[in-house]
Amino acid sequence: MDSQRAKFLSIESNPITLARAIMSDQRRHPEAKGDLTMILSSLMLACKFVSNAVRKAGIASLIGISGSSNVQGEQQKPLDILANDIFINSLKYCNKIAALASEEETGIYIIDNPDEAKYVIAFDPLDGSSNIDVNVSIGSIFAIWKRPDYSKPVVLEDFLRTGAEVEVSGYCIYGSSTQLVIATKEGKVDCFTLDNSIGDFILTHPNLRIPKKGNIYSVNEGNSHFWDKSMKEYVNLVKTPQDDNTYSLRYVGSMVSDVHRTLLYGGIFLYPADKKSPNGKLRVLYEVFPMSFIVEAAGGKATDGRRRLLDIKAHDIHQRSPCILGSPDDVDTIVAIYAKNDEEEAKNTN
Repeated sequence: MDSQRAKFLSIESNPITLARAIMSDQRRHPEAKGDLTMILSSLMLACKFVSNAVRKAGIASLIGISGSSNVQGEQQKPLDILANDIFINSLKYCNKIAALASEEETGIYIIDNPDEAKYVIAFDPLDGSSNIDVNVSIGSIFAIWKRPDYSKPVVLEDFLRTGAEVEVSGYCIYGSSTQLVIATKEGKVDCFTLDNSIGDFILTHPNLRIPKKGNIYSVNEGNSHFWDKSMKEYVNLVKTPQDDNTYSLRYVGSMVSDVHRTLLYGGIFLYPADKKSPNGKLRVLYEVFPMSFIVEAAGGKATDGRRRLLDIKAHDIHQRSPCILGSPDDVDTIVAIYAKNDEEEAKNTN
């Protein structure tokens, strides 16, 4: 019996559902109170509802532009608004979240909990929504932190943390199938696929590990005129390799899609700062941190070119940052280029 058939039979006869996997992890931590279990269950429910809405978008008048803008000034789609409401409603009734931060909300959304909630969550309810109308894969992204002092009322500073302090992060991708990827601070990354016939997420890709080196680079080269010297040098390097390891350009324009492919196949995802966006464009709390956390947990690396992304301390819930992440060897190459050019620039300045 080949390994692929054995895997299929195992999934069919002994499916490890997301709920079962969460409960199994909880049993390994006797001190756990089940708070994260309830939060992840609420997120699972939200992802199911959003997945269903995405599939029906074309026939339920959820495509097009809603006429409103979010706090970033981006045009909102009806599905953006719906997904945001779904996530808020799913999370606020689990009684384990004190407050949430969303791409679609101006400030933090404080939840009136009957209990002392220990956690806060930041999420992008629908990443890549500009691709909704053309039926390209989109997704949801989230990161969860434990509050430093949960005996006191929640404050903005509960969110202004580093990525290294994340407890759990994940994303759900809505494409040819709906898949939920979850990473924990123990360094475990699992991918669950939604089985619509039973309405549950099934573990299909356990213990994901990113390849040490890849041959795919993912970047919007339409912005290359605005890049800095180091970014131009790196992309020229992968386009004109000195050996047989030729690279292919693959860029969807939905972060979830591009990072998901990078996680599975290896390579590098690049969203650099440039002359138009000197601070970068991706949001730290609910895009950069969760994706960097997942990639590092899977054995990859994440940087802005000069520093580890998870070491950044957020100072605003909608803060932006450059983002470079992927296979460790590929990320090391671009970091070395930045270091070399920074050293040369410092010598010339002096």
